[in-house]
Amino acid sequence: MSFPLLTVTAVVPAVGAVLTAAVPAARRTAAKWLALLFSLATLALAVLVAVRFEPGGARYQLTESHAWIPDFGVRYELGVDGIGVALIALTALLIPFVIAAGWHDADPLETHSSRWRPTQGFFALILLVEAMVVISFEATDVFLFYVFFEAMLIPMYFLIGGFGDRAHAGSDENAAAQRSYAAVKFLLYNLAGGLIMLAAVIGLYVVAGNFSLQEIAAARAAGTLDMATNTERLLFLGFFFAFAVKAPLWPLHTWLPNAMGESTAPVAVLITAVVDKVGTFAMLRFCLGLFPDASKWATPVILVLALISIVYGALLAVGQRDIKRLVAYASISHFGFIILGIFAMTSQGQSGATLYMVNHGLSTAALMLVAGFLISRRGSRLIADYGGVQKVAPVLAGTFLIGGLATLSLPGLAPFVSEFLVLVGTYARYPVVGIIATVGIVLAALYTLVLYQRTMTGPVKEEVRAMPDLHLREMLVVAPLIALLIGLGVYPKVLTDIVNPAVEYTMSDVKRTDPKPEVAVEAVPAKNGEAAK
Repeated sequence: MSFPLLTVTAVVPAVGAVLTAAVPAARRTAAKWLALLFSLATLALAVLVAVRFEPGGARYQLTESHAWIPDFGVRYELGVDGIGVALIALTALLIPFVIAAGWHDADPLETHSSRWRPTQGFFALILLVEAMVVISFEATDVFLFYVFFEAMLIPMYFLIGGFGDRAHAGSDENAAAQRSYAAVKFLLYNLAGGLIMLAAVIGLYVVAGNFSLQEIAAARAAGTLDMATNTERLLFLGFFFAFAVKAPLWPLHTWLPNAMGESTAPVAVLITAVVDKVGTFAMLRFCLGLFPDASKWATPVILVLALISIVYGALLAVGQRDIKRLVAYASISHFGFIILGIFAMTSQGQSGATLYMVNHGLSTAALMLVAGFLISRRGSRLIADYGGVQKVAPVLAGTFLIGGLATLSLPGLAPFVSEFLVLVGTYARYPVVGIIATVGIVLAALYTLVLYQRTMTGPVKEEVRAMPDLHLREMLVVAPLIALLIGLGVYPKVLTDIVNPAVEYTMSDVKRTDPKPEVAVEAVPAKNGEAAK
């Protein structure tokens, strides 16, 4: 029996969560280091998954399959394609930075206070979310995926509601009420999506007789799966609704600004850079893979919703006075680009969408974590409370600028490649949609540069005059993210080589080929007896 690498990659952070939670209350520092150690071990396993994955090999690799609930056709089936490998690597990479950035976020609020923030629980919940996200990217059994797709809501609920932002304006009671509101809203929205998906999962079993993604796809390809048009469309809508809530797609997005605004900066990164990616990943793997005809049927409406997300999210980001809510609305705009690329159904669009998932995770993590360091120094999330920070904390301002420039997809930084591919791929099939989507680029430049101008430039405000620059721990968190943004911006081939074969399989699922150029390419004249090209 081969080594169950995928299972171990998901189990290690889960074991780390249990052990971290079991550390005695007085050993908070030990709990932090234990959580960091397990996150680094998971990262090492994710690297091993990437190394053992063969981009030119079978669609799903490192597969595992065991009977789980035989009476209902449920199996424990795991497998990864190039898209799953990239997102597992992103998740495992970000969690150590999330833990290091939140090193003091769950410490006691004040000395000799009875109000205790359970440090061990904070870090254990982060590791538990990582385990559930990783296995969601690995699952090829629909029911297995659904279980962890829903289960991750529980630790996220406690992270949002139990560990709020210390920079919240107002009384402690008001802050607690707003945290509870954000956590409940997050839970209710996602539970509603999950319940609708559960009905669709049951319907899929009634039609297909099993939950195996590979078996259902093979039966469809062989013509042995009888799925009526209306049935397929209803099942697609059940799945897509749940994924659109998680993504989040307009108009199902309203939980995200509340959740990110009331969370600590590391938890906000966990929400938008890690957990929300499960929604867009599932659109590729399950919506397009299981319901290709219904996906093509719904494409016009989904493209319109994606366009609204792009423009609406960016416009609201421009008008924000709260730094964290600005990043949240910017993320809604970026998820619109990802969904646009997926449903453009071109190889460039879907490759760009997958790269966008990875690069958005890196850029949002860099910007939000630096914003968290900034907010912790001043004790305020309001943009108006800052000014002239670059004169007193130049390293902080510089890293904030690079994170912001990555968010607006500056050429030379990783998100530019993703956004360019999405727009090119969309324009190739839907020119008008591609043109309208470019409005998001202009608005992104506006909200990013205005944010930097108002917080970092101008006269130094008295409240920020004594603000310290980034400490060593904070620089160790930010520097690798900045390096990756630059490295993947200059050389994205390391990701495209892994992702592109998986995109070809997805394109074959929906029986789509790239549109041919409208202008024919002339042959190059032969020279010196060489054959013409």
